Amino acid sequence: MKSIGLLSDTHGYLDPRIFEYFANCDEVWHAGDIGSVAIIEQLEAFKPTRIVFGNIDDKAVQLRSHENLFFELEGFRVWMTHIGGAPPRYNPMVMPTLREDTPDIFICGHSHILRVIRDKDLKNMLYINPGAAGREGFHKIRTLLRFNLHEGLITQMEVIELGKRGAIEV
Repeated sequence: MKSIGLLSDTHGYLDPRIFEYFANCDEVWHAGDIGSVAIIEQLEAFKPTRIVFGNIDDKAVQLRSHENLFFELEGFRVWMTHIGGAPPRYNPMVMPTLREDTPDIFICGHSHILRVIRDKDLKNMLYINPGAAGREGFHKIRTLLRFNLHEGLITQMEVIELGKRGAIEV
């Protein structure tokens, strides 16, 4: 079993409580718009990470991350990218791959909108967007996701709210 902490759209701000919420996670996944290499370094020093860059990320961040990550874990085929759209309006750049080689789990960020949806039109693929964990953007509440993967089952999916977008919790 693997416990996963998933976040996106930190935009240069990493709430220190993320380390508490993800303390028991085996891996941390970041779905883009990281904002700085310092955030990558903090996450990598904390846990094994899987990171894709987003549209706000500079070359330094891009060199330390990926545009797309395709991997298998605990019986799941996973694809993580930043700009993926959402069911049924996926980004036209990802749609051919989604149709031809549908993953079990498709993860993206970008919209700042928390969504976890089964897409019945794409082999019941699980679409996940963790919302936005940073203070930049139009989202009202900063969010993270935490869940377990084990032998083809996803369990204990939890939404973690970090507070209002502009607020700094102490």
